[in-house]
Amino acid sequence: MNAPGKKHNVLIADDSSVMRRLIGHVIKKLGYNALTANDGNACIHMLNSEKIDLLLLDINMPEKNGMEVLSYLQANDMALPVIMITADDDVSQAVQCIKMGAYEYLTKPVQNDRLEITVANALSELNLKKKVQLLEKELRQQDIFRRIHGKSSALQDCIEQAMQVMETEVNVLLIGESGTGKELFAQAIHNGSKRKNGPFVTINCAAISNELADSLLFGHVKGSFTGANNDHTGFFEQADGGTIFLDEIGDMNLDIQAKVLRVLQERKIRRVGEKKERAVDFRLISATHKDFTGAINNETFRADLFYRLEEYPLAIPPLRKRSEDIALLANHFLESFCTANNIESLSFSDEALDTLRTYQWPGNIRELQNIVRRSAINRKGSVIESVPILVAADRPEKSGEDSPMPLSGTASASSPGIQQPSVTPPPLSASAKGYGKEYLLKNAELQAIVKAYEATGGNQTKTAQVLGISRSSLYRRLKKYGIEKNLSLSVSQSFQ
Repeated sequence: MNAPGKKHNVLIADDSSVMRRLIGHVIKKLGYNALTANDGNACIHMLNSEKIDLLLLDINMPEKNGMEVLSYLQANDMALPVIMITADDDVSQAVQCIKMGAYEYLTKPVQNDRLEITVANALSELNLKKKVQLLEKELRQQDIFRRIHGKSSALQDCIEQAMQVMETEVNVLLIGESGTGKELFAQAIHNGSKRKNGPFVTINCAAISNELADSLLFGHVKGSFTGANNDHTGFFEQADGGTIFLDEIGDMNLDIQAKVLRVLQERKIRRVGEKKERAVDFRLISATHKDFTGAINNETFRADLFYRLEEYPLAIPPLRKRSEDIALLANHFLESFCTANNIESLSFSDEALDTLRTYQWPGNIRELQNIVRRSAINRKGSVIESVPILVAADRPEKSGEDSPMPLSGTASASSPGIQQPSVTPPPLSASAKGYGKEYLLKNAELQAIVKAYEATGGNQTKTAQVLGISRSSLYRRLKKYGIEKNLSLSVSQSFQ
């Protein structure tokens, strides 16, 4: 819709300079911008180069006549009101024009008052259609992104970009820190696409080993290897007719990257133990928390695969860039938690909300949800006066996925209303004394992992929830410390 105060552009296509001048005078009198073209080709050029709101089209013109221009509009889905103007009073031609989508058919000489009324009505109808389309778009957006909450400009810009790309077949690369909602965006893009009735298959790339990659990604046939007791459909084949979501694509093994690249190029897979290839039809969405520049330079990620993935990069804003959404999200999570657990209605005090707004949120929305749950559990009344935010010493101002996890500790003086956590990590071992700050942070992080693991009885999913990170993030940290297969390994052993 034209912005307030912006005039409509009306294109007058007629081979007669006198008619262009006379009609242009009427258009300007009505307060609109008058643009002109003297033949069919010039008219089409103007339609492609300018934002035209209404076309006044003569039928008898050189190069291309009015009927040919009308056919061009139909073939290229260019929806705008067209008023046909001709010296021929031919009823059959008028009927044909209307069937081809013309708004009105006027014969020369055109009376000024008739022209004014017709133009005004056509533009009024255009404005009404645009209002309806805008409302339909807003309702559709609300439905597709109903699980994504927030009104900040950063989030709305991201949603608008997702709306623009969702109806295409372009590969989308979602870039954002852990906990920002990349999977929710991937699901929303799928739900708004032409493939919405097809499957949506999610793959955690960090959890795929070389040994199982072929079977998991491409499937296998019965008897192809020991333990293959039945045919198995791989992830790419499962996504046929739908969307495949490669989460944490930056953590994919280099050997597996080559196999995925081939599928993206050929759109064919071969099951393990099978000779024939199978065609697969899927739309690809991938996500990462990493900057690929370093990985490509270090040759840990293939540049050719990256360029396949990032046909349309979409950056998901971290929560610290959406401060105006924090109170809305906190109240939403609080209401959901109370409803799910049959708890009386609770609310946050202004001081508690101020604390949430000023925190940097290295764990983003996932961390906020965990803190809201803990706040509800630790409440002393119906109003939550303070929130148990966990902070790590010298936390980077902008923390990404590989930054230290939120650790129990003392709240900073700049964070009012933060409660001292009820549980603190065990003291550093004697061997840790005298080491630098990086060593101490790693030691404290490892202690937090071990303590959470013990508290949850060895359940990795619950351990990740307690720490406020994803299960794949926990796995990467365990792998970094060399304890992914033995969480009970002592802190001192891991640092020897």
